[in-house]
Amino acid sequence: MNTIRQSGKGFWFKAGLVGLVFSAVSTSAMAQFTAGSMAETGKPAAHAGQQPVNNLPNPYRTERNFGSLPDGRSWGSVSAVDIDVDGVHVWAGDRCGANSCGLYPEINPMVKLDPNGRVVAEFGAGQILWPHGMDVDHEGNIWVADARVANQAEIDFNPDAANIGSAVMKFSPEGELLMTIGTPGEVGDPPTHLTDPNDVLVAPNGRIYIAETHGAQFQSEPGPDAKSRITMWEADGTYIGHFGEFGWEDGQFRSPHSLAMDSQGRLFVADRGNNRIQIFTQDGEWLDTWYQFSRISGLHIDPSNDMLYAIDSESDPNYNPGGWRKGLRVGNARNGEVLYFIPEHVSSRASGMGGTGSMGEGVTADAQGNVYAGEVGPIQGMTRFVPVLIP
Repeated sequence: MNTIRQSGKGFWFKAGLVGLVFSAVSTSAMAQFTAGSMAETGKPAAHAGQQPVNNLPNPYRTERNFGSLPDGRSWGSVSAVDIDVDGVHVWAGDRCGANSCGLYPEINPMVKLDPNGRVVAEFGAGQILWPHGMDVDHEGNIWVADARVANQAEIDFNPDAANIGSAVMKFSPEGELLMTIGTPGEVGDPPTHLTDPNDVLVAPNGRIYIAETHGAQFQSEPGPDAKSRITMWEADGTYIGHFGEFGWEDGQFRSPHSLAMDSQGRLFVADRGNNRIQIFTQDGEWLDTWYQFSRISGLHIDPSNDMLYAIDSESDPNYNPGGWRKGLRVGNARNGEVLYFIPEHVSSRASGMGGTGSMGEGVTADAQGNVYAGEVGPIQGMTRFVPVLIP
């Protein structure tokens, strides 16, 4: 289903509504936390034999608060990040200075930053509710996974919010909406709908992969909202089919949260609810499962050298027991070796649902090996990690 959606009309923020929206989100998070506690009793058996990979060299310099937004506005949560086709600029999906754009339809959530952190392009006002994952294809088009529909508080304040969310959109480098997969504002099944898409990836041959269902990572049994599938689409948006389902076995997922592809064309899936990476052919045939990169929120592979960047914003004794720490693990996508570990930021409140410290959720890297993280917890905005001791 290909549609063109126009931006909604502008609305002004009214005091108190943000608190109402945050309250609704917090209530949902508490419910998910309870389900998650139950779910960990059924984690994959292979996970129990993994020793935590925490004590490795950190050859990066951390640069917090990378980038400044237009009009002096503050960053909100950022999980959608990717490097531009030029290998220099970086795209980020800012949730409009908060954790949602539902109350801020006048703000452009998608911003393009130069290496000095200056915004050189922006778009998406009124079109994107909750930017969660993204991909820049080989033509420079920007694909955005909008991972949920609006809640009632957002709709009451901004009725147009009912018509966005739970879809994947393709934008030109200038921000023109070229294609929509799914029916914005509604959840469901292909070929007409998506359910809370976490990420999107466009393969070199143009095939589109979409990872669905965000909340399944917190669930302990299959259900209507636990689809945990990867849907496949032709370059023109025609539905091909899907692979994967909810579960703990190889080839099953509990919320496929992020996607990446290596130089061999293998599809890597961050199966966050199961604390692992799974690797597939482009037709969905399972190849391997790796646990050594921890509980992965965001995944990026540099196809020029197969360096793999796996960012963990959630590890704690409940969701990833055994001593695993939040942080960024850098390794080799060819053989699975973890080479470096950047530890979590010090913060008064933890990212995720507990544990110690904070780390970002989205990750990408430029042609020079600089790594960019999108932050979603008590630390928000963007962080850059600059390699200083890597040959």
